Amino acid sequence: MRFSAAAVLVVLSAATAGFAKVSMSKSGDATFYTPGVGSCGHQNTESDMIVAVDIATIHGFPGAGANPNANPMCGRKMRVTYGKKSVTVTVADTCPGCSVGSVDLTPAAFKKLAPLSKGRIHGVKWTLL
Repeated sequence: MRFSAAAVLVVLSAATAGFAKVSMSKSGDATFYTPGVGSCGHQNTESDMIVAVDIATIHGFPGAGANPNANPMCGRKMRVTYGKKSVTVTVADTCPGCSVGSVDLTPAAFKKLAPLSKGRIHGVKWTLL
């Protein structure tokens, strides 16, 4: 059976696009941290609106492989909600100490939900956009 290069390209494009459209919602705690070079390979600062996702979730995300810089969660937007407040952040790092569903935010992002003096907030919900 012969396939044209165009047909193969269409199938591969559809498969790859499927990873990018995976939706996910979870809940857990949120903390904050001082970022640097994240596991997605980019330098981040405390004023950036980024999030580090628990290691089980990011490593188990469809399409995840050995190279964390190429993880399909990297660069995705996420809405994090605590009570009636929410913040939109970009996935840029992994949180090895976070339990499943919990996230680590930059101080700037955390302050949109609660004062830094809180340290840890419970009952946070998040959704990939």
